[in-house]
Amino acid sequence: MEMTMLGIDLNCDMGEGFGVHPGGDDLALLEYVTSANIACGFHAGDPAIMSRTVKAAAARGVAIGAHPGLPDLQGFGRRVMHVSAQEVYDLTVYQVGALRGFTAAVGVALHHVKAHGALYNMAARDVELARALCRAVRDVSPGLVFYALAGSAMVSAAEEIGLAVAREAFADRSYQDDGTLTPRGQPGAMIADLEQSITQVRRMLADGVVHSLAGRELPLRADTICIHGDQPGALDFARGLATALRRDRVALRAPAP
Repeated sequence: MEMTMLGIDLNCDMGEGFGVHPGGDDLALLEYVTSANIACGFHAGDPAIMSRTVKAAAARGVAIGAHPGLPDLQGFGRRVMHVSAQEVYDLTVYQVGALRGFTAAVGVALHHVKAHGALYNMAARDVELARALCRAVRDVSPGLVFYALAGSAMVSAAEEIGLAVAREAFADRSYQDDGTLTPRGQPGAMIADLEQSITQVRRMLADGVVHSLAGRELPLRADTICIHGDQPGALDFARGLATALRRDRVALRAPAP
């Protein structure tokens, strides 16, 4: 299958300090992705990991993004918490500001913001939380790109206030019939097979669709494709996906602000 004149961002959640060897595979992933979403200390990560990951991404020319999550280290930010829109705004400003400090320290610009885990999933459905996230990103820096689940409330909230948005799809996650991600606790939520992942991404790019776990064909527009750095075999997965896309003549590049 040959594709011409296509471009896509390959992003990775990283700097989380769990499921990877600090300074090992997590940083090696930077050889294959074009943007990095770096944990900001609430759901995972700490100042030392943030500093190391920012420096490594900057050295490789990878676009750097803040990856704010709920204040839930024990639950890795994947447990739903009852938070107000104001609390979402405040915790987002706090975390984005922290990572922006590390990018400033090494002389590079913060490129984007992508919410993590439960915060991401909650804002994908709840327009008020989505608006709070987007306001926080804009108020820290209106030139930042907001990474948001394609077709979700986050996309419309970003567009409402003129925030640049990159519609995100997932290479290693399955979808539900409503276009949301299959909850991690359910069978089939994660796609561990590389060939299955490549097939899913090719359909997204060539046909603008993704098939739900139940087999329903869903329209999908993707500007950026996510993989997860904390999954077993993440390095081989990233290498294989990037190689397949380049063979398909897909240019890998971060979204323009």
